[in-house]
Amino acid sequence: MTAMRGYMPASSGLGVHSLDQFVIAVADLKPAEAFYGGLGLDARTERNALALRTFGNDHVWGVVIDGPRKRLHHVSFGCYPDDLAYLQMRVEEENGVEIVDPPEGFESNGFWFRDPAGVLIEVKVAPKTSADHKMAGTWSSCPEGVAGAPVRGKAPPVRPRRLSHMLMFTPDVDRAIDFYSRNLGLRLSDRSDAVAFMHAIHGSDHHILAFAQSNGPGMHHCSWDVGGIEEIGLGAMQMHDKGYRNGWGLGRHVLGSNYFHYVQDPWGSFAEYSADIDYIPKAGAWEAGYHAPENSFYLWGPEPPADFVHNYEI
Repeated sequence: MTAMRGYMPASSGLGVHSLDQFVIAVADLKPAEAFYGGLGLDARTERNALALRTFGNDHVWGVVIDGPRKRLHHVSFGCYPDDLAYLQMRVEEENGVEIVDPPEGFESNGFWFRDPAGVLIEVKVAPKTSADHKMAGTWSSCPEGVAGAPVRGKAPPVRPRRLSHMLMFTPDVDRAIDFYSRNLGLRLSDRSDAVAFMHAIHGSDHHILAFAQSNGPGMHHCSWDVGGIEEIGLGAMQMHDKGYRNGWGLGRHVLGSNYFHYVQDPWGSFAEYSADIDYIPKAGAWEAGYHAPENSFYLWGPEPPADFVHNYEI
């Protein structure tokens, strides 16, 4: 379609470049402000919603709005200005997906549609916020005769650098892979029986979006990039001290290779501290693999909690 109309994308293909923002609804913004603020985000109330930023960056990575219960409201993806019309053409004309009106209260320079599970999706012109290179985790030792760790009362607060990715529940993982590949240009990085990971074609982390099998849609977790294992551990204790004691970690994933600690939020889903995730450059080759569950969930760490893959939105 795009070649027939004479358009050649400037980069490695036609597709979104970033997971720009997620929006969830909850019944009370106060617990959300406490949770995300405790996580180390700059959580501010703006126009009757909670905007989630990372300190030192004005980009709004997430928004929490009022609703009757916790649910995933929509997901926004960013694209380059010259690609927007052609992405809409591909979604609407080539793939026959219905374009819908923006939800009330959300201004947009892009277009909206629903995925096969009913999740509302926005594609808009936005700056590229996915990483342009591998965001390596840091670790350094200390010289002899010097204490390497501060006293706990003087430990620095953990503040994530950016939103790395999110994982959504979906009733059909195979259909989700096909839909997001054909419409948004995302590519499969790796998958297992009930989970799949997709990256953006203009250079991104191993995944900006992942899917897990469920009976309905929902958000499983949002993942926040930090500087290394030390920050993951400090973040876990930071949240534990604030009363958020359910979660999973410390561990290391196989698919994506990132170190992790998950903290369960007040609604049953999770926020992840993540460091040193694999990176797939736009010019690099990455062979997607299908991995057995017993070899692909995590390399090391404690057993996950019994409700780790429970979808509390259905």
